[in-house]
Amino acid sequence: MSIETSIETRHGVARFTRAALGAVAALTLTATAAWSQAYGIYSMPAGTLSHTTASAIAKVLKEKGGMNMLVQPTAGETTLLPLLARGEGDLGIANIFETEIAVKAYPDLRVVGSLHSLRGAFWVRKDSPMKTVADLKGKRVVLGFSAMRTIDPLVKAILATGGLTEADIKPVLVPNVVRGAEDFANGSADMFFFAFGAAKVREVDATVGGIRALTIPKEGMAAAQKIVPEGYLTPAAPSPFFVGVEQPMEVYTWDNMLLTNAKVKDEVVYKMIEVMEANKSELVAVQPALRDFDAKKLYKTYNIPYHPGALKYFKDHKIEAMKVQ
Repeated sequence: MSIETSIETRHGVARFTRAALGAVAALTLTATAAWSQAYGIYSMPAGTLSHTTASAIAKVLKEKGGMNMLVQPTAGETTLLPLLARGEGDLGIANIFETEIAVKAYPDLRVVGSLHSLRGAFWVRKDSPMKTVADLKGKRVVLGFSAMRTIDPLVKAILATGGLTEADIKPVLVPNVVRGAEDFANGSADMFFFAFGAAKVREVDATVGGIRALTIPKEGMAAAQKIVPEGYLTPAAPSPFFVGVEQPMEVYTWDNMLLTNAKVKDEVVYKMIEVMEANKSELVAVQPALRDFDAKKLYKTYNIPYHPGALKYFKDHKIEAMKVQ
């Protein structure tokens, strides 16, 4: 080999090396930029289980995944879902009922998966003579939920378990569950509906001197499922999480969903799931309801569009869609 050829070869290798290093640097900068940008996660108001769940996810994604995640509380799921669909935020939390309605109205919404079960109750004051849902006949019951449209049929479904309809009670119209809890605490309503695990439930319990969850008769679920087919019962026992449960009972249950939109990149959604799965204990430390969280349970047979990034994660980890409860 001539000196000229050797020099040219070395120059070629050097150019290739510089190009390769430049490509790696570009990819690194792109990835760094992707994770360092600000991401928003929409939730219901502060004090709700949704807000605490969003706070847990934001904390873990920021501290363990290097993603600058900010919680953005809203008036309710009916409010946050259009914002999320338009790409004004990157994640959102909504119950399955709101989700099923929203994906029909907003084609850019995508599901990441089922985060955890939501368990809710009708609470009354601990010293109230009311014990079961049927005892609400003629009482002041929170209804309406103008900022959380699907809560209204949910409340009506639970009323149906006790053989009651809207005609059997005195409606107290509220925009969301937080207002319903506040109306109960100030004496404007005889009960309130909320999800277990929410800070607001513990606050009301302390404010009024104790609350008790009304029992739901299993035989009444057939009537309830004519109104809301996705609802089901799961067991609950006295514990700090199940405020107002005085003895083992079954409580009304439905799925809480993590959503995104079509604009969010596949690798971002993939990484979110990966980080959450690897740091479950950190999630639970902030939100005990996330004990139910499991990447294997994210994927269910709901007839709703999943984000491609989530579907890739499920495929890579050989996760099959679970049958809906």
